[in-house]
Amino acid sequence: MNQQQTKNQRLILIIFAMSFIPFLIAWYLKEHPQTLVTHTNNGELITPPVPTDLIEFTGLDQFSRNNMSEIAGHWVLLNVIAGNDCNQTCLDAIHKTKQIVLMLNKDLTRTRRLVAVFNPPPETVSAKWWEDDSRLLRAQAMPELKQKLTTIRKAEIPEGMLFLMDPLGNLMMQYEPGFDPYKVKDDLKKLLMISQIG
Repeated sequence: MNQQQTKNQRLILIIFAMSFIPFLIAWYLKEHPQTLVTHTNNGELITPPVPTDLIEFTGLDQFSRNNMSEIAGHWVLLNVIAGNDCNQTCLDAIHKTKQIVLMLNKDLTRTRRLVAVFNPPPETVSAKWWEDDSRLLRAQAMPELKQKLTTIRKAEIPEGMLFLMDPLGNLMMQYEPGFDPYKVKDDLKKLLMISQIG
């Protein structure tokens, strides 16, 4: 009889533990949410997303002026030239966005590439930055956009910085200079897969 009582007591303790342990785990995770943080994105998320307006981008050349409206409704890879020159890091970043779009295959038409220049140089200088890149949209960043980008960074924008803009014009992700184009492509592919717009 004592053996049966011992078995029954053990069974009751096991049932109690099975009921109580999930509550302990839930309480622990509530108190320590950082243990659950798993980043599936490679870029840094901008929270909350920062909205932009089409009028904050003024086309630098005739092609860009004619096609600037295309950034609305598309996912946009936005390179930023904040200084007076586009150095090698900057040029590499622009070239990487071209590679990223080509790697998207069937989703290529859902994206656009845009360079926003804070201080446009003479066209003879800037033409060398994007020669042989006829599909690249080029814009002068208006003061409102400069302010937004600087606020996101909380510092000056370094050469080779990349931002990702959603089809509604929200700046929602940023990548540091020297970013890996394959990692940006992975982020973009995930967004394109779940996106109902753009």
